[in-house]
Amino acid sequence: LHLASDGPFGKWDLQQIQRGYQVYKEVCSACHSLKFVAMRDLSQLGYTEAEVKAEAASWTVPGIDDKTGEVNTRPGRPTDYFPSPYPNEIAASAANGGKVPPDLSLMAKAREGGAAYIYSVLTGYQEQPAALLRRFPDAKTPTGAYYNPYFAALNIGMPPPLSDGRVTY
Repeated sequence: LHLASDGPFGKWDLQQIQRGYQVYKEVCSACHSLKFVAMRDLSQLGYTEAEVKAEAASWTVPGIDDKTGEVNTRPGRPTDYFPSPYPNEIAASAANGGKVPPDLSLMAKAREGGAAYIYSVLTGYQEQPAALLRRFPDAKTPTGAYYNPYFAALNIGMPPPLSDGRVTY
């Protein structure tokens, strides 16, 4: 897979990156966090200061009441980090079949192949090959899992996240 951003002279397509952020916000953020990314970092994706403020305010983040000290929620600010979809790891695990969905903040750096790996996993869902099942009859993809040859274990708990018409640009 060749990406325009590859190599020392690679270039980023800001509109494409903004669409990727929209996919994260509308699809991925239901399960995955970006705990190491501040909302102010959206400026690196080509958003203006006003757009960053408006986008940050569209998120609900944990806060503390200035008068009572009680925990509450409030609209996000550019200095806030993207909130987790779950209050804690136990809740995340319970909602996802016993597994905590990985944080996506550093995924491109954490996986061999980087962005190409992410692209391959997101688009690599397919039926399990019959030849694989003939050779390894016990390797059938379990119920609740999905076959993806780009995922190290071949079976992934995340349903296919991309489908036509799911996000309107």
